[in-house]
Amino acid sequence: MAQDTYWGSFEEISKYNVSLNYAERMWLAWYMYMQNDVLATGIMSFVMHEAVYFGRSLPWIIIDMIPWFRRYKIQQNKIPTAWEQWQCALLVLFSHFTVELPQIWFFHPMCQFFGLSTTVPFPSIYKMAFQIAVFFVLEDTWHYWMHRAMHYGFLYKNIHKIHHQYSAPFGLAAEYASPIEVMVLGLGTISSPILWCALTGDLHILTMYLWIVLRLFQAIDAHSGYEFPWSLHHFLPFWAGAEHHDVHHERFIGNYSSSFRWWDYVLDTEAGPEASKRRRERKLAAALKQKAL
Repeated sequence: MAQDTYWGSFEEISKYNVSLNYAERMWLAWYMYMQNDVLATGIMSFVMHEAVYFGRSLPWIIIDMIPWFRRYKIQQNKIPTAWEQWQCALLVLFSHFTVELPQIWFFHPMCQFFGLSTTVPFPSIYKMAFQIAVFFVLEDTWHYWMHRAMHYGFLYKNIHKIHHQYSAPFGLAAEYASPIEVMVLGLGTISSPILWCALTGDLHILTMYLWIVLRLFQAIDAHSGYEFPWSLHHFLPFWAGAEHHDVHHERFIGNYSSSFRWWDYVLDTEAGPEASKRRRERKLAAALKQKAL
């Protein structure tokens, strides 16, 4: 009878698993209470995604309503209206339920197929941090090339143009996109840890969850439209952030990366006044060199 409720399951688990910490006992109790691993993982994954996405977007919605923050707004004359925020939220919810929910439902069988661990105890924080860093690099590479491809002809007109409806992005608009784009770009987020697991056989689903949470934070913050003195790229110059992605939405070209700046720098696809200035200086230097010859 104790297992008929979640907390009853938690108490039962706690009696016989004293070596596990509180979070690990809560995790094990959830699977014990549900008695269906596919359902347990599916519900936990979807609820986590929705809570993080809309929970992280909410502060940016509030900030957009407070005039004091306008000094930090990158495109200061383009504040999203309540109607735009609402319409955006509806499309995002539609995409979540029609595109992402079916994928999440099959997430646990996919995890089992590739050997992803869902048991306790959890891996160390150092192992998870290292693996997540690798995922950021892999996803950024995938995102750069897929995003750049979507700015060409047919793909832009029929798929990616929806995401560029807002030339001044805001937090909720991070996943405002065609269902096809959600699947293609989202594949980079999901396939990076799956590839790692297939190659190494060493990945816990909690690491996957933490990675997705951080990736959502990155995507929403990059679409926030705000540049603060404490923004991360001021401390990590290779980090992209809102300033990098806002220019992409304003100019509709360049700055294709998600998290880092190096692909745009190396392949000369940076956008914005500073990048244009560097190109002019390079052309001038090349012209002077040619003239000297």
